[in-house]
Amino acid sequence: MEQHKLFSCFYLPPIQAVAEMLSAPGTEVLIEKFEHFPKQTYRTRASIYSPNGILDLIIPVKKGSRVHTVMKDVRISYESDWQRLHWMSIQTSYRRSAYFEFYEDDFAPFYHKKYDFLFDFNIALLEQCFQLLKVKKTFSFTSSYVEDYTDRIDFRNKIHPKHATDFTATPYFQVFEPKHGFLPNLSIIDLLFNQGPNSLRFL
Repeated sequence: MEQHKLFSCFYLPPIQAVAEMLSAPGTEVLIEKFEHFPKQTYRTRASIYSPNGILDLIIPVKKGSRVHTVMKDVRISYESDWQRLHWMSIQTSYRRSAYFEFYEDDFAPFYHKKYDFLFDFNIALLEQCFQLLKVKKTFSFTSSYVEDYTDRIDFRNKIHPKHATDFTATPYFQVFEPKHGFLPNLSIIDLLFNQGPNSLRFL
């Protein structure tokens, strides 16, 4: 029997995370809501393919108290105009891609509306990505923090920008591939903007 899976709340997750979510048994994807917020992870970082190679888009969060902040309570900081910078970077990176104009209006509102909480912003974006992929899965959330699970595969720390992965991505065309080569396991938006309705074939 295939084991269920648990994921952290990613910002425009890497392709590996989406592939694992799609292969999870059942129609629900379980997302961790009560972990202590860890820094420098895909919870605030998305990697895209810019004209100069990999570019990390990082969401700034408000400094918490001395006590660790629970993921669901992490607030987004708007001291810098990161939304404008992220959206400009996405436009610069993908405006020449085959499907950017098809999906542009689906993503643009996320970079104009101000969300208070990182969790809400990430989940709303994730739901949008799944809708564009035409995937019939819903998201459910943990009700408390459990450090070690025996009944599910724990991806909360397995998919990490600083950890090597054994995930093998199926190559697809990328706009700047002639310049820098194929870059695997970027954000799901890299696949969507380049492959559009064909994206599921690569997941």
